[in-house]
Amino acid sequence: MAEPPASPCTRICCLDEADVCIGCGRTLDEIRRWSDMPDQIKRETLQLAADRRAERQRRFPGLQRHLDHGNGH
Repeated sequence: MAEPPASPCTRICCLDEADVCIGCGRTLDEIRRWSDMPDQIKRETLQLAADRRAERQRRFPGLQRHLDHGNGH
């Protein structure tokens, strides 16, 4: 049996105007429901969050570097 998906939390918890975390890319609702989600829904949520982060990166190219620097990376 596969391991449950790990939380994508990056400890950069700040929501944008659409209630999407700029750190992990999850919506506020997805963050709230994470511990109760079935593994398949977690995998789908991880893909959606990755897509949102990629879109944010396209829109704001320097943002991830700034976030990584502020998180000790």
